[in-house]
Amino acid sequence: LAYGQSDEYSFVLKKDSTLYGRREAKLVSVLTSLFTSAYVLAWSRRMGEGTPLRQAPCFDGRAVAYPSDAILRDYLAWRQVDAHINNQYNTVFWALVAQGGETPAAAQTLIRGTDAAWKNETLHTRFSINYNDLPAMFRKGSVVTRVRQSVVVKVKEVRGRLARAPPSVGEVLGTQLISAVCIANHCP
Repeated sequence: LAYGQSDEYSFVLKKDSTLYGRREAKLVSVLTSLFTSAYVLAWSRRMGEGTPLRQAPCFDGRAVAYPSDAILRDYLAWRQVDAHINNQYNTVFWALVAQGGETPAAAQTLIRGTDAAWKNETLHTRFSINYNDLPAMFRKGSVVTRVRQSVVVKVKEVRGRLARAPPSVGEVLGTQLISAVCIANHCP
C-alpha cells in the first residue's frame, strides 16, 4: 500500500515482509531511488510530451516502524486530512491570485484564520468552483495498492511443467483511507 499527496508518499510494508532483510537504510535507499526513477519515467506520459522535465527531481526518504495497525491507520488518516487542508488552502490561494487578481501576499492575508466553510464559499461565489467536484486525488491524495490480476500474462515451460506468472499492477484509488472498507481491503 502507498499513499501520496503533493510531493510526499508513504509506503507501507507488511509486518512479515522480509524485503532486504528489513534493513532500514537499504529500504529507504531503494524505495526512494525506485520512486524517483518511476517519477522520471512517467513524466511525459502524465504531463504530456510537450512539458519537459526542467530539472532532475530529488526526493528524501525515511523509515518509521509503527507499533500497531491502529497507529498506522491513524497516521494514514492524518495524512489524508492534511492533504485536504493543504489542497483546499492552495485551491483558494491560487484562485485568488490567478483569477481574482490578488497578489500572493494579499491572498494570504485574506485566507489567514479562515475555516473550510469560508474557503468553500469563496471558491463557489467568486470563482464558480465547487471544491467537492475537484478530482478526489487532489482533495484526498492517492491510495496506491497492488492488485493481482486473474489473467495469465506469461506462460513458459520450465523443466517440462508450465510456469505461470500472474501479473500484478498498481491501482490508484480515490478513496477515503479512514473508511472501514479501505482499511479492511488494503491496509495491513
